[in-house]
Amino acid sequence: MTAARSAERRIENVNGLFDAVAAWGSAPWIALVIVGYALVVVEMYIPGFGLPGISGLICLVVGIFFLSGGNVLTGLLVTLIVVALLCVALSISIRSAARGRLAKSRFVLKETSTSPEEQDNALGYYVGKKGTAKTILRPAGVAEIEGVRLNVLTDGDFIDENAKIVVERVEGNRIFVRMAS
Repeated sequence: MTAARSAERRIENVNGLFDAVAAWGSAPWIALVIVGYALVVVEMYIPGFGLPGISGLICLVVGIFFLSGGNVLTGLLVTLIVVALLCVALSISIRSAARGRLAKSRFVLKETSTSPEEQDNALGYYVGKKGTAKTILRPAGVAEIEGVRLNVLTDGDFIDENAKIVVERVEGNRIFVRMAS
């Protein structure tokens, strides 16, 4: 069998597939595209990339493929329309996350993180405070200072458990302690 005959058979098989699909009509494929679109929109409102998004994308690809009937131009046109509608849905989703009903839901983070400077200032509060080593500090371990358990470091000295300590300095997020006198 020649390569040309093999290529003709593949084209006939694809055309036969589209003929069989055409016998069903386009209504099931339009419904599949609509279901796929709806599933992708649901995924926009649910965190993560899970079952609705994956199944929605599969439905969209299959629906557009069979809706185009083998015509590349029709497939591109339907794809552009679906992408434009998804962009509109995404902009509505983002607006809702910023100001709408979604902004008041538990899915949107409301707290802000503190800057490193603010963290340094917060830990700087402990400089000069006294506490107790809750684990052996060799040189790292856990200490309790004013009722708060903190990860602390020494300058290389070993400090026994339950020993009295004092905070010497704070460097970034590291708290350095020494044995209290």
